[in-house]
Amino acid sequence: MDTQRRTRLDPLAITILVGCCALWGLNHAITKLTLAEIPPLLQAGARSVVAAVLVAMWARLQGISLSLRNGTLTGGLLAGATFAAEFACIYTGLQYTAASRMIVFIYLAPFVVALGMPLVARSERPTPAQLAGLAVAFSGVAWAFAEGLTGSPAPGQEKRWLGDALGVAAAFLWGANTLCLRGSKLATASPVQTLYYQLAVSGVLLVGGSLAAGETWPAPAALSAQAWAMMGFQTVVVSFVSYLLWFWLLRRYPATQVTAFTLLTPLAGLLAGVGLLGEPLTLRLAVACATVVLGIALVNGGLGGVLKRLSPGRSAASARRT
Repeated sequence: MDTQRRTRLDPLAITILVGCCALWGLNHAITKLTLAEIPPLLQAGARSVVAAVLVAMWARLQGISLSLRNGTLTGGLLAGATFAAEFACIYTGLQYTAASRMIVFIYLAPFVVALGMPLVARSERPTPAQLAGLAVAFSGVAWAFAEGLTGSPAPGQEKRWLGDALGVAAAFLWGANTLCLRGSKLATASPVQTLYYQLAVSGVLLVGGSLAAGETWPAPAALSAQAWAMMGFQTVVVSFVSYLLWFWLLRRYPATQVTAFTLLTPLAGLLAGVGLLGEPLTLRLAVACATVVLGIALVNGGLGGVLKRLSPGRSAASARRT
């Protein structure tokens, strides 16, 4: 791939973005399926450890420094810790709630970032329209969350409310992780080093957490071919390839145009949960998904703003400000 900076999205970028969002939505369903053979903390930790090794190998091949001498260690440890806590909540929560519900709850994270960003960058205060987006999203998610308390869960999901709560906690941790990346010296580090910090630190913490929690580690030979394939998907395709592609896009295309495509991920996750796992599509969940998508659109400058960012007529000077 070339390194020339673009002023707008081209067909290649759009194709990669749609593919990444589809992969991230699908990943929650794959994770839930893998829980049948690999416990949550071990699964998340093993994924991070192997992906960290792959990122380190990639950095070496590309001549990208992962040295700790650039003052990023403190920020890297904090970013890795919040990353670990976020995925501990997601993987553990998927034991109790549906994958299609989990992805709706964790996409509260952009709103956590919108509220917390003024603490990191005073110039980035939410506008009235963005605050309206926060209100819309939270009201829809609160309505869906209430279903976990009052509705009739499927067999084996009697603690659905707990999984939902862990999804909300993961959203706050994801938001905190983003604020850490923006507010620490990691903001000046290479994206590859930032990703490496998150994977390496979280891998150690999650595997250690698995040991401390007394999770039963299955023998590698006892795992089915399906389990190995699903772990390979999570590790190589999602944690390594899709994340590197995401960072490549952010470095070569306007960030606001790229991040607008995250609107597709909750929808992809909802469809994956319903289609792949046979999870029920309730009215409350559909409304919550719609409100999260609408809220993200408002935080990104309204539906018109998103469409404007994706339009080919945006000026190069405006694009550079992203």
